[in-house]
Amino acid sequence: MAKTELPELTVGELSHRSGVPASALRFYEDENLIRSRRTAGNQRRYRRDTLRRVTFIRMSQRVGMPLAQIRDVLALLPDDRTPTRADWSRISSCWRSDLDQRIRQLEQLRDQLNDCIGCGCMSLAKCRLANPEDRLGQDGPGPRRLPDHRGTGFE
Repeated sequence: MAKTELPELTVGELSHRSGVPASALRFYEDENLIRSRRTAGNQRRYRRDTLRRVTFIRMSQRVGMPLAQIRDVLALLPDDRTPTRADWSRISSCWRSDLDQRIRQLEQLRDQLNDCIGCGCMSLAKCRLANPEDRLGQDGPGPRRLPDHRGTGFE
């Protein structure tokens, strides 16, 4: 039995099915996260597997993955066919260690949050328990006990 090709999705249909605004879909396309073909009337048409890619993008963003990392991982998926379960499994394994690290960081933040806020001083410069004599301030500005903005980990 021959496999029938499902019709492509318009930007409106993809938006409706994914719950992602059309403007975000166009942005994803501009950022090379998804692809479309153009009709003779210059309208976008998306393969049906784009819906999974959009879902992957949104879920990845929800856990804090930057678009550049999402793009790199999506580049590992085949363009000429619908990704298989094995394809998705392979790319999801790329982030396992990063997600594990993020989980550890969130757990540390959760476990230490009461120490900072619970004491009531609201100033690590004055806190004799967490930062005696403002030791952490000697290392420079910004948070010292939380991951820095570059995601290099804990100090």
